[in-house]
Amino acid sequence: MKVLRIISSLVVLAALVLAANGARETTTPIESASMCSPRSLSAPFTGAERVTEVASYGCEGGWAYLWATIGSGADAVGVTEVLRANESMTYWIVVSRLKVCKPGVMPNYIYRQGCFSN
Repeated sequence: MKVLRIISSLVVLAALVLAANGARETTTPIESASMCSPRSLSAPFTGAERVTEVASYGCEGGWAYLWATIGSGADAVGVTEVLRANESMTYWIVVSRLKVCKPGVMPNYIYRQGCFSN
């Protein structure tokens, strides 16, 4: 009976180790140079809300922040946006800061830079 418990414990431990190692690989593609760039982070903003200037940006773990100017001339306004990668990690989606700006929802770096500004 004792041997069976030991074997069961080892099987559970091995499954946990394999699951933890697999989880790390899902966030790497979005952080490539082409995905974490002013151009790709500005892509969701079209029409009247077009980004005209990027002051700062950063990406981590499928999340990003963007400090930018939208519009031009008298209509220009500075904004801070938080973005999340789509499920296949190929493009960015603007998310509501009211909904996601809570501790632990996103990487701390993105939380600090994206949630405490205008």
